[in-house]
Amino acid sequence: MLRQFLMGGAISACNIVIHALVMTAVVRASQTTAVKVAARPNLLLIAVMVATVSVLMAAHASEVIVWSLAYGLVGAVPAGTNFLYFAFVNYTTLGYGDVVPVERWRLIGPMTAMNGVLMFGWSTAVIFEVLRKAMVVTAVDNPSGSRHLRGGVRI
Repeated sequence: MLRQFLMGGAISACNIVIHALVMTAVVRASQTTAVKVAARPNLLLIAVMVATVSVLMAAHASEVIVWSLAYGLVGAVPAGTNFLYFAFVNYTTLGYGDVVPVERWRLIGPMTAMNGVLMFGWSTAVIFEVLRKAMVVTAVDNPSGSRHLRGGVRI
């Protein structure tokens, strides 16, 4: 059981590093974008969100690949099983149950799910922060002194 915790912890730590690097890049890129004044604020919001979510999807896919490589390395899944499929099912907490890990690696699936939930939560927080910053950039001052987005949405 200790081996499972150590392996799961090491893979989780690797994915946290990957996620931290990507999150830093996303936040820095959104800060750079925030400096630019957009002639079309709606297009800016769309572009920022599409770019942010696309980068985060790639980060999650790479983290799933790390888990699948680890499964293959330790022999955690039955012979003939697609490691990537098994990693995606666990990481996303989908839990089909059609493939289960071998007996000595039973805890690796739940550890993958725990890591996936944490990474998705982190990504969600970053998506909202990037959207918030992009909305502030597209805001305009009105005569009353309160700030509104073009289109009347209050911030």
